[in-house]
Amino acid sequence: MLKSYDAGWAATLRRKAVWLAVAGVIAAGSPAELGSSFAYASDSRIPANAVIVWDGNAQAAIWDIAGQQPQVQARSFAMVHGAIYDAVNAIAGTPYQPYLIAPAANGAESTNAAVATAAFRVLNALFPAQQVRLKTQYDESLAAIPAGTAKRRGITVGTQAAAAMIAARQNDGAFGSQTWTVGTQPGQWRPTPPTFASDGAWVGYLKPFLIPSASMFRTSGPPSLTSHRYTRDFNEVKTIGSATSTVRTADQTQAAIWWHDRHLGEWEIKRQLATTQRLNTLQTARMFAMVDLAEADATTACYNEKGTWNFWRPVTAIQLADTDGNPETVADPNWMPLLVTPPHPDFTSGHTCFTAASMSALAYFFGRDDISFSGYSADSGTTRYFRGFSQAIAEVINARVWGGIHTRTADEQGAKIGAQVTAYMVRHYFRPKR
Repeated sequence: MLKSYDAGWAATLRRKAVWLAVAGVIAAGSPAELGSSFAYASDSRIPANAVIVWDGNAQAAIWDIAGQQPQVQARSFAMVHGAIYDAVNAIAGTPYQPYLIAPAANGAESTNAAVATAAFRVLNALFPAQQVRLKTQYDESLAAIPAGTAKRRGITVGTQAAAAMIAARQNDGAFGSQTWTVGTQPGQWRPTPPTFASDGAWVGYLKPFLIPSASMFRTSGPPSLTSHRYTRDFNEVKTIGSATSTVRTADQTQAAIWWHDRHLGEWEIKRQLATTQRLNTLQTARMFAMVDLAEADATTACYNEKGTWNFWRPVTAIQLADTDGNPETVADPNWMPLLVTPPHPDFTSGHTCFTAASMSALAYFFGRDDISFSGYSADSGTTRYFRGFSQAIAEVINARVWGGIHTRTADEQGAKIGAQVTAYMVRHYFRPKR
């Protein structure tokens, strides 16, 4: 167990490092550029934001019905919101760089028709088995829009944006045949109890949406098994991440479960912020696209790391510690984590990559860190509240350790990659054109 002063000092350094990562992302862009174009929607009498509506529809298709896991969800959401953004941005006069395409538009088109069409056509391509249900949602959306030229032209813009996205993601490596290497030596990953599953290796080979290469932010790898850092990581997760831990608090247990929920809190947070900050349709489309595309590439980059380093999970490391050559680690053959270990290697943490990308993208978009938000998890039965984006990043780093499924180094390096992906995005994509 870490000494109290070591733990306190480490926590201070972590909070500082996380905030510097987020602050660096904000500085990489220029919040001042947002000033002239960043304006709230006028009042609550504005009809429902079509981007929020279709994000909910996308969640139903991607998770509620298809049950895609987070590393798969990331690609699907990115495709939907990249297409929505291009359609809305075009109708608004292309004030920001298009992601893929700027369909011809004069501003008289129905934005709601464009949003519904772009989202429906991407989702229909992703989930052909859901075609009837999706078509019903689409028809209901279109029925609420008055017939006429604006509606027809909006449908055309949405169709073109969706077609560009679908074409761009053909043969992108999704659902490839790659598998994780099952190791036999100390430090090497192998399937973990109780499921002993192996899944998702193809994600590390997926064609990125934004960054030039999945290996662009390659780390130096996990610490050596006999290093002081590894010993600290090992003893921390062994003590606090155990299913029977006596030092983990009730709140830490709830946080671990909350962040492990496959019904991701990030979805609710994104929609909540668009509503509470009263974003208009263009702002919402841009924000959702920035968040979702950054999340997708951060996930790919971290899965590429997992395949490169193939590092064992805490449950394996602790049960087999008598083989690691480190006299400061003690094996416990019966040790099990609080949470079920995901079916892929430890280093780096996909969830901290994902969350750091989303939260740093939000910090950049809003030009500040101190916006409050919350999210509910049915798994934990709790709502967690956050004072700002960096607090959420700091908590997910801790939560994966508290759950016993990641080492702290894997979490921190994952969060760093997430922030780096966002930093690349804000330098190269979605920038104001005037």
